[in-house]
Order: sequence, then structure tokens, then C-alpha cells
Amino acid sequence: MANLGRIVSVSGSLITAVFDQPVVQNEVGYAIIDDLRLKAELIRVRGDYADLQVFEDTTGLYVGGQVEFTGEMLIAELGPGLLGQVVDGLQNPLFDLAAVSGYFLERGRYLEPIDRERRWAFTPRARVGDAVRAGDTLGSVPEGEFEHRVMVPFGLTGWLTVKDLIDGGEHAVEDVVATLEDERGRSHEVTMLQRWPVKLPIRAYRERLRPQEPLVTKIRIIDTLFPVARGGTSCIPGPFGAGKTVLQQLMSRHAEVDVVVVAACGERAGEVVETLREFPELTDPRTGRSLMERTVIVCNTSSMPVAAREASVYTAVTLAEYYRQMGLDVLLLADSTSRWAQALREVSGRLEEIPGEEAFPAYLESVVAAFYERGGLVALRDGTQGSVTIAGTVSPAGGNLEEPVTQSTLKVVGAFHGLSRERSDARRYPAIDPLDSWSHYPGVVPGADVAFARALLRSGNEVAQMMKVVGEEGTALDDFVRYLQAEYLDAAYLQQDAFDPVDGASGAERQALVFGELVRMLRSPQPHADKDAARRFYQHLTQATKEWNRAPWGSPEFDAARERVHSLAEVTEVHAHA
Repeated sequence: MANLGRIVSVSGSLITAVFDQPVVQNEVGYAIIDDLRLKAELIRVRGDYADLQVFEDTTGLYVGGQVEFTGEMLIAELGPGLLGQVVDGLQNPLFDLAAVSGYFLERGRYLEPIDRERRWAFTPRARVGDAVRAGDTLGSVPEGEFEHRVMVPFGLTGWLTVKDLIDGGEHAVEDVVATLEDERGRSHEVTMLQRWPVKLPIRAYRERLRPQEPLVTKIRIIDTLFPVARGGTSCIPGPFGAGKTVLQQLMSRHAEVDVVVVAACGERAGEVVETLREFPELTDPRTGRSLMERTVIVCNTSSMPVAAREASVYTAVTLAEYYRQMGLDVLLLADSTSRWAQALREVSGRLEEIPGEEAFPAYLESVVAAFYERGGLVALRDGTQGSVTIAGTVSPAGGNLEEPVTQSTLKVVGAFHGLSRERSDARRYPAIDPLDSWSHYPGVVPGADVAFARALLRSGNEVAQMMKVVGEEGTALDDFVRYLQAEYLDAAYLQQDAFDPVDGASGAERQALVFGELVRMLRSPQPHADKDAARRFYQHLTQATKEWNRAPWGSPEFDAARERVHSLAEVTEVHAHA
């Protein structure tokens, strides 16, 4: 018998219903208008009253209308066929939805994200009689370049025994591939498809490890000065138009990860459309095919209902955790967490909760921390490792990094890549400010060289600020040379041409070689007769180093450009590269 409630209040996307039978916090309900069923989430229970946040436009809902409670939490469907999809926060496949609905999506229409008819070549990996636990591999099917593991459902507890396992062959995702028996003698049928509540982390692993190994993004300023660890977390705050979205797209293309999950949570519709148009056209440097073959995009625009924007983040991280359970390295790009936090603020306001700073909910820090804590490096029970690396952008109003969302994020992430309006306006890309950014993770180059470079950049900036007051003529030659050195390091190494086929992606080995030799040159600068001579010298050196960056690694052009840099700098100690 259905558990029905009666609507007693409608306020925007928030409805209040009175109920008779028990309900559960965060369970899904459906507000009913004639033949329409609008999905909603129960976000608060007060006595006999339940407050539900509807995921769609509530036009037409009325006092006295019905709400059906399902008893299930908001879930994500997990199984083969997810890669290459574009879904919304409720995991509706948007292209399939558009094919059914046309240009304007219909309310109350929900599609299954995983094709029930497609057949997959199943290969058993376990044997009858094996003792298994949640997350252990029973078999696999090919999905793109990966072996997609068919696992023991994450919701099963304790040890289970494999009582039956199919031999293989072509099967649909809802076909039973195994039968398990738990310690109480109960049988559980397993298919390739499983469902998991998006707001609960998946913990079917042996132990959680400390992220230590650098995740190579091939963006020099990140990998060299402000690295991100595999399984670590980072945030990219900055004003509008500073290049946050472009930087994330570069990371998605070039980062050394297996799967990319993009969460466009509350972005403007124009930016989401641009992402949907550009991603299928991007070429994967690993395979030469479309990057979408190992990407999942979860998007909800800022014009969509507030609850859907909030759900998109949780759906995305659940998909990332699922592929992590297969021993893969997953990069989750959340753009932008500020709009996700704004959705939380709207919900909190409608619930009339006591507001915190700038009207954000008082529990904002806890929610942000819980999200970033779902990243991490884990050791699986079969001896392999998987990781979820989270990089979230923050869009503070007016570029104010003291606002609550940025500060809540900085407390929990391991790397901070602050974008600067000044650098963006000066066309210094990536516009990451080397003076404000930081990282707690080890990088791809020695720490002593990094410390020297940071000190040089700070010292050069101090001279630049002084020159704004006293002018170049009032600056000592040694100070002026230090300023030129900092500008040279910035222009020749930290700035990167994203559209150049070589300079757009710099591998770890190349970064270690080039940065090490640049630091050795800068540690022992050549004397200069005057400021004009020093300026000309670093102009020529900058141009030669940029040509070095554009030369293919290991090619004769690379060696020739390297020698040209050394001859300009009169460096006698030249180390051979691998």
C-alpha cells in the first residue's frame, strides 16, 4: 500500500505535507499533479509534517494535493554504460531526454541512465564457493579501454558465499550473473546494475591511505610549485572570467588519470552548453579518440531548481567513487561549488533556519568538508589501489577570497590555486597567482628548488612594487636584475600556451629537467654592465626558453633549443636527459 501524504503548504520549490505512516529523512517522494509525478527529497521532519524540496518547477501544485513517499533515498544507478554520458543531477541522460521531449524538457519525465537492452560480454572472475564481501569482484565486462568490474553490491554486509556464477556470454545489465548466500543462509541475486544513495560515501575498501604521490596534470605551475596528490583535494577560487573553467578543461585532458567526472553544478546555461559542445570534440591525448569515452558529465544550470543543483554534486562524487572501486584513478572537477553552496543557502532560507555568515547555513563548513572528504586514495581488498581526486572551483563575489565558501573550502583542501584578476588581465595564463597559492603535497621537483623559486618570485614582486614608487632609475642594479629574473621565471616557465600542441602539456620528466636547469642558471646569474644590458639579456633568454618549451620532448629540436638556452646563459654544467 502506498504511503501517501497531503500537501498543506507550497513555497517555491519547497512543499510541506502531512503524513500518517512513518517517513525517513532524505527519502524520495513524488508530488502528484494529475498524471505528473514530480520527484522531491524529504529534507526535514517536524512531528506529522514533512518538508520536501521538489527537483522541478512546482507550478500547479496545490494545498490538498497528494505526495507519495517511496521509502528510498535519492540513488544513483551504477553499472556498465556510464562512461560517455551527459546526465543531470537526478542522472537523467540529457541527450536521450532531449530526443524524447524536444527543445524544452518536460516536467515529471525521468529516464533510466543505463541502457537495459544493451548486452555486455561478461567474464567471470570469481568461482563458486568463494567467500566475498561488498565491493569484491565477481566478473568484468569491457567498457571502452577499461575492464568494468561487476562487484558484490556495496549494501551487503559481512561475508558471503558464491553459490552460483554464470560462465560468461552476452548479458543485459538486469540479468542475474551470480547468487550469493550470507551468513544467515539468505540468498541474494546479483546483476551488473546496482543502486546506491548519493549522499552516502561508498566504503567497500580495505583501508584509506594518505595521498603522497603527485598527480601529474602537465600544467607546470601546478605540478612544480603547487602540486595536487593522487587522491588529494584542491580548490581553484577566482573572479569571474579569470579562467577557472578553461583550467579545469586542461586538467581533464592532460591529467594522468583514468576517468574524468565533470560536475557543472549551477553554471550559467551558456557555459554548460559550451562544455557540452566542446568536450565531445576534445581529443584524448592517451588514445587519440574522443575524451568523452572516459568522461561523465553531470550538469545542472543555474536556472534549474535549487534541489537539482544540489543533487548534481552528490551524484557526480558517487559516480567517481564507483569507478574508484575498480582500482582506477578518477578526477572529479566540480564547477562551481559556490553555486552549490548558494543552493544550500536557498534551501536553508526556505526552511527558516538561523543563518550564518552572509546568510549561508551555519552548517556550511560541515557540508563542504563532507564533500571533499569523499575524495581520497584507498587500498582495495584485492591489493590494487583506486583514487578520487577532487578539484573544485569557487566563484567568490567580487573576487573576495574572505567570503564563507572560500574559507570553508580552504580549511579542508590540500592545495590552493588562487586565480588572479591582475594576471588574467595581463594575459598571464594559467592565471594562478604564485604569491598567494599554496600546496601541502609533494611535487615532481625537489623542494629546495621550489623554495628558491618562490623566494625569487616574492623578492621580484617586492622590487616591482618599489619600482612603481621610485621608478626604474631609482632602483639598484642588483634589485633590478632580481626583478628581471622573477619576470623571466614567470614568463618562460610558469606561463603556458594551452593551444600549443607541445607547450600545452608538459610531462613530469620534462618539468624536472627544465625547471632544474633554470634554477641552476638563476642561482648563479651572470654580471651585467647596466640595466639595459640586463634587460636585453633576459629578453633573449626568455625567447630562447619559450622555444625550448615548444620543442617536442627528446627530439633534435629539443636538444638544439636546450643548447641555445645554455649558450645564452653561459652555463657550463649541462646534464644529459633521459
